[in-house]
Amino acid sequence: MVMTTPKVAVVTGAGSGLGRHITAALAQAGWQVAAAGRRVATLEATAALAPAGAVLPVVADVTDEGSVASLFALVGERYGRLDLLVNNAGTGAPAGAVDEVPLEGWQSIVATNLTGSFLCARHAVRMMKAQHPQGGRIINNGSISAHTPRPGTVGYTATKHAITGLTKSISLDGRPFSIACGQIDIGNAATEMTKPIAAGAVQADGSVMAEPTFDPRHAAQAVLFMAGLPLDANVQFVTITATTMPFIGRG
Repeated sequence: MVMTTPKVAVVTGAGSGLGRHITAALAQAGWQVAAAGRRVATLEATAALAPAGAVLPVVADVTDEGSVASLFALVGERYGRLDLLVNNAGTGAPAGAVDEVPLEGWQSIVATNLTGSFLCARHAVRMMKAQHPQGGRIINNGSISAHTPRPGTVGYTATKHAITGLTKSISLDGRPFSIACGQIDIGNAATEMTKPIAAGAVQADGSVMAEPTFDPRHAAQAVLFMAGLPLDANVQFVTITATTMPFIGRG
């Protein structure tokens, strides 16, 4: 349902994959969306999927505190408030087991997946506390790896488990200020990132198996549902996967 009074959202990692689909779904439902990412060309391609004027492409690096501050300052100047942050930006590179990932690789994953989400949430919460009416919502992209690892993904898995703690802490600390926080854990949405999985992914027993995927627009619709709730209701955690992916059951 399209809103009569547009609300304002920030979506990170909006230039491709799930971020692009989430941005488009929000914009098509009547939201004004600041689409944040590192490359202007991909952000403009995302904006082209939405109604004219609904998406504002903003070049931003979630690992850089100054860049994040500039992103939220621009949103404040342009729209005057913030109703939703979707912490979606993330990376799994470099992959590897705990003895294989170099320190700089570990730090790079933590900087994007965890520190980036923290920085964006910090600025979003500050805006949501100060604005009138007070409040807003944060949705963190946790991933299936917030529950169960794949082989050779220590950096990605550790940060996605940490996102669950971030989600719970924001949810608790935000209560007095009408700030809701929830998490969506997505498994095998068909994006560029999951192409190797569809071709053949290493399983817990060392075998390689092509895994099923699903249309990422369904994940975007789940985010849209979470975002559309009144602030006195919250989807704390939701998991959406390809029905037959090897997630539930013994590895």
